[in-house]
Amino acid sequence: MSFWQNRKVLVTGGAGFIGSRVVENLIRKRKIDPNKIFVPRSKDCDLRAFENCQHAVEGCEVVLHLAARTGGIAYSRNHPATQYYDCSLINLHMLEAARQAGVKQFVALGNILAYPAKASSPLEEDVLHEGKVAETHLGIGVAKRNLVLMAEMYKREFDMSVVVVLSANAYGPSDRFDPTISHVIPATIAKCFENKDLVVWGDGTPTRDFLYVEDVAEGLILAAERLRGPEYVNIASGQEISIKDLVYLIAKLTTFQGKIIFDASKSGGDPKRGASGMKAKELMEFKPKYTLEEGLHRTIHWFIENKEQALEKMRGHC
Repeated sequence: MSFWQNRKVLVTGGAGFIGSRVVENLIRKRKIDPNKIFVPRSKDCDLRAFENCQHAVEGCEVVLHLAARTGGIAYSRNHPATQYYDCSLINLHMLEAARQAGVKQFVALGNILAYPAKASSPLEEDVLHEGKVAETHLGIGVAKRNLVLMAEMYKREFDMSVVVVLSANAYGPSDRFDPTISHVIPATIAKCFENKDLVVWGDGTPTRDFLYVEDVAEGLILAAERLRGPEYVNIASGQEISIKDLVYLIAKLTTFQGKIIFDASKSGGDPKRGASGMKAKELMEFKPKYTLEEGLHRTIHWFIENKEQALEKMRGHC
């Protein structure tokens, strides 16, 4: 608790899926005065513009940087340059504005998509730079990997503490169900309630690691409290699962009665994408609270409670 005492905190992306949980955690668990947490909104504060970043970080001592142009595999495949351009501008501007403002601790949210496509699973931090990022996530993957390099550069030249948290795939209640940008879990849940048959990209053999959104938020906050940059760590569930098994599990939990079809003509992404969380466990005692099935139960329950609103948005983009 003493780490946060009397400190003003900036949470970029703090109104988003993960960011809102970070803010909630800071208020509820860390007992931070909400007036000391600043959350810029993209409609009023475009962080691609440097002057907006300068304004956002003014008076802050800690920055939790989550703002990014994100999306599912279809979006990332079709918009690599846009993703890279937007994410890189935001990262560069936020980090430099934070340095100029004298920020004491800067923690950025990365993703295990930053790892080489051919790296062995589970992914260990020391192989991050040993190969090319997957073509399916080239823009976002390279932008997230560059955060780690920027942390090293800002430490060397300015003695600034920058920590990067490379997270497994986040999921949970209030996730995005828009099919143009949604990830596999919200997309599959929505299809189970909306479609007669469930069509899944790929043959179902790729494996993934999914981390419940509240665990992601806790991992970011622990990194701010316990690590000094330049440092980067994975946070992961330790439960690697194939897409096929995931889809059948979601179908079971939603009582889906239709046909499940795996479309092998569409790419399902990297063959394996699980991460080791041993470093985070050792350095900051991070341990996920929720199993995959518990998290899916919570996510599906939320979707059922908010189904009409979520499906209306989904249909509007089809």
